[in-house]
Amino acid sequence: MATDKDLVPTSSMHSAPLAFAAGGAVGVLGGMIGLGGAEFRLPLLISLFGFAALSAVILNKAMSLVVVLVALPARFAAVPPSEVAGHWPIALNLLAGSLLGAGAGASWAVRMRSATLYKVLAALMVLMAAAVVTTHSTALGSLDLPVWAQVPCGVVAGFGIGVVAAIMGVAGGELLIPTIVLLFAVDIKAAGSLSLLVSLPTMLVAFARYSRDGSFAVLGANLHFTMTMIGGSVAGAVVGGLLLGVIPDQVLIPALAVILLVSALKIARHD
Repeated sequence: MATDKDLVPTSSMHSAPLAFAAGGAVGVLGGMIGLGGAEFRLPLLISLFGFAALSAVILNKAMSLVVVLVALPARFAAVPPSEVAGHWPIALNLLAGSLLGAGAGASWAVRMRSATLYKVLAALMVLMAAAVVTTHSTALGSLDLPVWAQVPCGVVAGFGIGVVAAIMGVAGGELLIPTIVLLFAVDIKAAGSLSLLVSLPTMLVAFARYSRDGSFAVLGANLHFTMTMIGGSVAGAVVGGLLLGVIPDQVLIPALAVILLVSALKIARHD
């Protein structure tokens, strides 16, 4: 159950410019690597704005949901739906696991003690750092699995991704994209669009589960803050997209990984 500390903003949360700037920074970081950046937003919600772990996850999930909805039309402008439509069995395969994982992950998150949730979030941020480095620094190839193996592997991978996405309040593209490339031999551009199609219903399941918990009231109590940070994230994502390729991946990717690892360390030490 949520406490007053979870629901009432600190003085810093009343600052619309700070919320917009923080969202913008997250959007720029995500935009430069073609992702939503929610993994960078979570530590800011906890460390900069003072939200408790579960409240931060719920707010992050709400913001991620809106960012994904905004990103879909832009994504389909770059990769036409006709190029993605033929891969619908892959989306269904992953959804068979991710929807179950999202429900399970959200249920586990609301039942965890705060101290445990902080440590779980820190561990998952280390996982995200590894995923960012692997996806953007390695030439991903297909595992060339037979169809009979692809389906169960897709369900299991989808379940794990759904759990991670629900607990962290992220869309899960950092994990979905390499999974789609490795398991199903889809090119990375189409994989990015497919990941959004899998992320959206997966996020809705987790969001619905969180809405049944008392801590969900944090969203209503901080609606203006949330919308301001979303605005910053969307604006930042546009800027980040324009900066795509300006900073060499050999510099950008290790820097982003270090940011995630430092953030993980700070969250792990959180009381």
